[in-house]
Amino acid sequence: MIRWRLGPLTLAFLVLLQSTALLLLLGWYSQGSPCRRPSQTQGKVHVLLLSSWRSGSSFVGQVFSQHPSVFYLMEPAWHVWSQLSNYGARKLKMAVRDLVRSVFQCDLSVVDAYLPEQQNVSSLFMWSQSRALCSPPACALTPRDRLSDPAECSKHCGTKGMRWAAEACRSYSHVVLKETRIFELESLYPLLRDPSLDLRIVHLVRDPRAVVFSREHTASAFRMDNSITLDHAKVPEQQEQLAVIQEVCRSHVRIHEKATQKPPDFLRGRYKMVRYEDIVLNTLEEVNNLYKFVGLEMTTQVGEWIYKVTHGKDSRRGTFQIISQNATYLSQAWRATLDHVKVGRIQELCKGAMSLLGYRIVNSIQEQKGVDVDTVIPKEGYEFSWLPAKTEADKG
Repeated sequence: MIRWRLGPLTLAFLVLLQSTALLLLLGWYSQGSPCRRPSQTQGKVHVLLLSSWRSGSSFVGQVFSQHPSVFYLMEPAWHVWSQLSNYGARKLKMAVRDLVRSVFQCDLSVVDAYLPEQQNVSSLFMWSQSRALCSPPACALTPRDRLSDPAECSKHCGTKGMRWAAEACRSYSHVVLKETRIFELESLYPLLRDPSLDLRIVHLVRDPRAVVFSREHTASAFRMDNSITLDHAKVPEQQEQLAVIQEVCRSHVRIHEKATQKPPDFLRGRYKMVRYEDIVLNTLEEVNNLYKFVGLEMTTQVGEWIYKVTHGKDSRRGTFQIISQNATYLSQAWRATLDHVKVGRIQELCKGAMSLLGYRIVNSIQEQKGVDVDTVIPKEGYEFSWLPAKTEADKG
């Protein structure tokens, strides 16, 4: 039998050659393989801001949008609902989920089916509310480290093609989507399991009495959404708002309980619930906590903008616009003017959600209007904490 004797230098050369070939093979696979999937290690963070209409979500969305590291879109699922409005929310949830996944991956071609043939950035719902679409590479109007002005943006940046929006999306470390048309978490499980997404869920809630009060001033803007939310059930017009708030309250309970009561492992540490009233009371502290949750840091400009829009005196109301106004006053305005009989009905429909989320029932018109009764229970009164997994001894 022939035996080969290899000297130390020859052996070292062969090992080096083998290692080089392996590195080249791995490099080719990771860069050139058509089957390669991106992973979380690429550093992009995806944030889904879940809320309901008239719950302060436009403001919280802008808290993210104005940050220089964020690509933000406001309610892209509007395109699904507006084009498939004959269906109910339950049948549309998968289409919404797939659209959200694609937008998180900066693939805006998924929106094509819901847009007119001439597709510009201005085809996107409330596009000018996104600072990133008013800044390079989408538009040269606003430097990336400056705050944007939606009114000016709408004048100068709307004619850009959709590919510029996708290019902008790819250039940011964080992609944030605000959605009011998702009513449960289970449809999002594939996104939470997807290794190409580092998904964090921010669940924004608000006192349902304040939500109804706010919706009364913009009721006509929500007719389509109301019908889809209720799966086109035949509801008397005068009862529609109450039926919708009942479904909103149910969805808050479903989402919060699913995320906090024995959540699946892939959801742990990726969900944060925040009340609008807490943001109003301690705005910078709560926003800093949100930023920390998603891996952002407060900037001086964003901090100054937050103070301005929460301490203004402008009483104008818009359906989606962010206007400088006294946020503390507005969060409690329902107590002075909302009919107490209606308050009682809302409390009856949303009793479980209010108890879970930390909102106190008022049992009389005196309690409703009394300044000595706090309708928002302090945070420590309702906050949950993660429980350690049971050991084998505990199970026995």
